[in-house]
Amino acid sequence: MGLRRVAGGLVLLFAVSLALAQQEYVSRYDAFAGFSYLNSPKLNLVERGVNVEAGVNATRWLALGVDYSYFSGHSTLFPQDLTTALQQQLAAIVPPGVAIAVPFDSITYTFTAGPQFNYRGFKWITLFARPAIGGMHQLATLNPTTPLTTLLVAQLVPGNKKSDLEPFFGVGGGFDLNASKHVGVRVAFDYVHVNLFDGFLKESRNSLRMSVGPSFRFGRNVVK
Repeated sequence: MGLRRVAGGLVLLFAVSLALAQQEYVSRYDAFAGFSYLNSPKLNLVERGVNVEAGVNATRWLALGVDYSYFSGHSTLFPQDLTTALQQQLAAIVPPGVAIAVPFDSITYTFTAGPQFNYRGFKWITLFARPAIGGMHQLATLNPTTPLTTLLVAQLVPGNKKSDLEPFFGVGGGFDLNASKHVGVRVAFDYVHVNLFDGFLKESRNSLRMSVGPSFRFGRNVVK
């Protein structure tokens, strides 16, 4: 009986400490802007840019928001990255043993809108999770470096540019370190699947976005 009372007292003390540590102010609005990094391993493509978010806290735990990011980067395209039909087309043109590699520049935009679920049980940190559903637009500019690749690019990608806009889906999450009532530091991760350049590239891809920067909270307290 004595051990039960002690255990019950400890549980109660822990619950009270968590309650006291909960955030008392939950702003009506919040915003974020920071550095962002997008990695697409299948194309060995790393892009860097900015991520901007804005949201409205409907309740203590539910927010609705929008998200936009811009990236640029560079990589190299190889025949094995293309569809089987295009690889066969190249094989009929390119002499055996000749390596083909075409550098390219990439500019990528992403945009999302939807819910975010927040856990505010700790004063100094807010944890969040969200579905990552939106659109990704990519513009690729091919930069052939030899007469042969110049000829091939002219046949496969007239104008040396190719763009596409496709939906993506995945999951995201992260945390805000609450430096003060109105300012924090956000670290966010979003893992998504997208099928850009279908009919040109061999496979769809998975991409990981990481973002870090200041977050800002303002407006009335939604918990009062």
